[in-house]
Amino acid sequence: MSTASPELETTSVPGSHLSASPDKIFETLTAYQHTEALKAAIELDLFTAIAGGQNTVASLARMIQGSERGVRILCDCLVVLGFLTKTDHRYGLTAESAAFLDKNSGSYLGSAKNFLSSPLMMQVSRDLATVVRSGRPVAEPFSGIEHPIWVEFARSMAPLQHRPAQETAELLSSESEMKVLDIAAGHGLFGIAIAKRNPRARIVALDFPSVLNVASENAARYGVSDRYSLHPGDALKIDLGSGFDAVLVPNLLHSFDRASNVLLLKKVHAALAPKGRVIIVEFTPNEDRISPRVPALFALIMLANNLGDAYTVSEHRAMLGSAGFPDCEIHPLPRTPFTAIVSVRS
Repeated sequence: MSTASPELETTSVPGSHLSASPDKIFETLTAYQHTEALKAAIELDLFTAIAGGQNTVASLARMIQGSERGVRILCDCLVVLGFLTKTDHRYGLTAESAAFLDKNSGSYLGSAKNFLSSPLMMQVSRDLATVVRSGRPVAEPFSGIEHPIWVEFARSMAPLQHRPAQETAELLSSESEMKVLDIAAGHGLFGIAIAKRNPRARIVALDFPSVLNVASENAARYGVSDRYSLHPGDALKIDLGSGFDAVLVPNLLHSFDRASNVLLLKKVHAALAPKGRVIIVEFTPNEDRISPRVPALFALIMLANNLGDAYTVSEHRAMLGSAGFPDCEIHPLPRTPFTAIVSVRS
């Protein structure tokens, strides 16, 4: 006779679940430590040191004037996470780490941690259950206002936008005289890439005044200041101007609800010259909303931060149509998670 209690018999795990593992649950609930591990490695310049030949626990510990125990555990963690390799007790860089986390690389992205994992950005995701119940963030700490976080964004996220900006510039003529408005310019790299590629292009950068200081610095750095002017203000509230051959809207529409986006796009339509083009650059998930991985997951960031979303191509097409634009062209930007959506004013 069985001695098992009735409760145990009725709650036994079905046979089809016997192969399931709790590993993913454990790893996801402790994923905040993975973020901190990568931040620590960037702050300690471990990737740059390993690229330079300091590839043992002892040599890395000497370099950071730290403990060998701490270095070993951190580096082993980074191996497990896919940021380092380990052979015969020596560490090496993966292809991604060599390209993006070695300070001597022209593609260094380490500064992105200053925005993506800043205390303010991490704080808004701490009560997602409440956010899911209400459908709106607990607070909108910096949406639509001139907050210091946007200056940090402009400075620290610029390296992540170099390639998307270059790929976007390829969508416009490199020879025609043109007047270009860069809305929410931030670091200014999208407009600057066009100005560098086309010596006859004149750029007007629109953003909050403090953020435009960063764009202005970058315009001077890249030698296009003589064709780069500033238009301070909130794009939803101020007059955009008129007669533009192209209007750039990079990484902005995800911050707003659809009604606000239609309002903005109507203003863009009015600001364009006939046959002028609007170029939207966004994280754009497929219609299933679960692929590709980075654009699909981006929607969760918007849920926690504002009333926006990671909009699909069909949603962008609908918003453009409501603003008076005809159909649009879709241009995935190679080797980036971004898509450019282009529509011409009829």
